[in-house]
Formats: sequence, structure tokens, C-alpha cells
Amino acid sequence: MSEARTLAETVLDLCRRRRWKLATAESCTGGMVAAALTDIAGSSDVVERGFVTYSNEAKTDLLGVPTTLIAQHGDGEREVARAIGGGRARPRAGRSPVSITGVADRWRQRSEAGGLSISARRGRRPNPRRALCF
Repeated sequence: MSEARTLAETVLDLCRRRRWKLATAESCTGGMVAAALTDIAGSSDVVERGFVTYSNEAKTDLLGVPTTLIAQHGDGEREVARAIGGGRARPRAGRSPVSITGVADRWRQRSEAGGLSISARRGRRPNPRRALCF
């Protein structure tokens, strides 16, 4: 069994125990997180919805991320990950969005370092419980 599948099964099991629903909003991962979760039979009791918003226009149009925020911080930064998770990706029940953004191509611009920002939130807090930047 792959490490990704084991992790996805663990996430689903933990969410089931807490009766949480998940929504994913992904950018540089291109839907791979949602795919890993939904590849497991019965995941529909946890996974509510998923968005792939690779372009900045999609982040704005589909998730309501302000263009000014992207312009100010860059599309792969923690602030944008928080906005992605706090927008339309938030599930109706359970309120557990997971948002992922980053710079997949570290050489896209010489001024940008490669990296990944992950934000996960539970409840109505304005700030995520975890914001991981790599």
C-alpha cells in the first residue's frame, strides 16, 4: 500500500470519528489530494466537494480570492491558502476546508522560491488551525 493511500485512509478515518466533512481547494497539486481521498471506496461520507483552481483567475472566480491579495502576497503564499480555504470551498456541514497552493515550478520566476502552503481549518475561526509552508 502506498504512503499516499495510507495517509488518505487515516484522514478519512479521523474525519469519520469526528463526523467531519471535507472540502478541498487545490492549486499546484491539481486535484491529487481529492483524487487520493475519493479513490477509497466509501469516501463520499466524508468528502463533500473539491475545487481545482490552478490559475489565479480560477482562484478569484470560483473561490472568491481577492485579486489584490494574490497581487500583494503571490499565489503560492500562506495568506492565499487561508483565503482559498475560507471561501467557497468551505463545506456546508462540518466546516473543514483543506486548501493547498504553492509554486509547482520553482523556476517560473527567478524571484519566486518553490514551495507549498497548506491551510486546514475547523469551525468558524478566522485563522486556520494549521498553516504549513514548505
